[in-house]
Amino acid sequence: MVGWLVALVAVGFAALFAVQLVRTRRAFTRALEERGWLLERERETAARGAVDAERARIARELHDIVSHNVSVMVVQAGAARQVVAADADEATAALRAVESAGRDTMTELRHLLGVLAPAADGEDVDLSPQPSLSRLSPLVDRIAFAGLPVEVRISGEPRPLPSGVDLTAYRIIQEALTNALKHGDGGKAEVAVRYGERYLRIEVLNTGPSVLSGGRPRPRGNPGEGRGLLGLRQRVAVFGGDLDARRRLGGGFRVRAKIPLERA
Repeated sequence: MVGWLVALVAVGFAALFAVQLVRTRRAFTRALEERGWLLERERETAARGAVDAERARIARELHDIVSHNVSVMVVQAGAARQVVAADADEATAALRAVESAGRDTMTELRHLLGVLAPAADGEDVDLSPQPSLSRLSPLVDRIAFAGLPVEVRISGEPRPLPSGVDLTAYRIIQEALTNALKHGDGGKAEVAVRYGERYLRIEVLNTGPSVLSGGRPRPRGNPGEGRGLLGLRQRVAVFGGDLDARRRLGGGFRVRAKIPLERA
C-alpha cells in the first residue's frame, strides 16, 4: 500500500514537472519570438530614421543648389534687362552668366538626383566632385560678377578636410553670399576662413544700413530667417559645431560658424 502511494506521488510530481517544463519551454519560445519581433521593429525604425535623415539632407542640398544659382540668374537677368538697350556687350555678358549658372544648376542636380535614381547599365554618370572650399573662387567670381564685390581672407594652414565638413563650409559661404546679394545694399561682402588646430571657423560679413543710425534694411525679406540658414544650423550641429547669424549693429549681416575638426 505504501509502495503504491509513493509511486502515485512520484507519478504526480513527474506529471507536474512535465507540465511545468512544457510551460517553461512555451514561455521561452514566446520570449524569443517577442525579442525577435522587437529587434525587427528596432531595425525597421532605424532604417526609417536613416531614410528620413537622407531625405532631409537631399532636401537641404536641393535648396542650396536651386536657391543660390537661381538667385544669381535672377539678378543677372535683371541687370541684362536694364542695360540691353544701352550696352549690348554688358547685356550679353550678363546673359552668359545666366546661362552658366543654369548649366551649373543642372549639373549639380543631376549629380544629386543620381543618388536617388542610379543610372542604368551603360548610361553615363556625372562623377564631378561635390562643392568644397577648393571651389570657392568660382563662387566668389559669380557673386562679384552679379554685383557684389567679395573680399576673401584665408588664415591658418589650409589642409584637406573631411568631405562633410568641406561641403558644409562651402554651403555656409554660398548661402551667406547669396543672402547678401539678395538682401544687402550692394556694397561689399567679406569672407574669412580660418584653419585652426581643432576648429574650422567661417565668417561672412556684408554691409548694410546701420541699426544704430536708424537705417532700415531693404524690404526684400529677412536673411536671418528661412530654410537656408536653418538647414545650415542642422548641418553644423551634426559635427558638434554651432552657427550664428544676425544683423550687425554697424549695419549689414554676419554669419559665423565654428566646426570642430577632431569629431569630423
